[in-house]
Amino acid sequence: MDRTAALGFSSFTLPSKKQVVKQITLDLTPDEAKNLENYCKQTGQAVTNVIEELIRGLPVA
Repeated sequence: MDRTAALGFSSFTLPSKKQVVKQITLDLTPDEAKNLENYCKQTGQAVTNVIEELIRGLPVA
């Protein structure tokens, strides 16, 4: 590749670093688990998405 072509690519940004993900285990009562399952069935959302959405909605002081 000649120098001109290589310089043309310098404007591309590299992808940002991969997000670090923290995995958690959540203990639910049978009633809580059933409520979550029913909610997900009604809304068509995945359990993970529902929990992530709830966490993002928490007020931060």
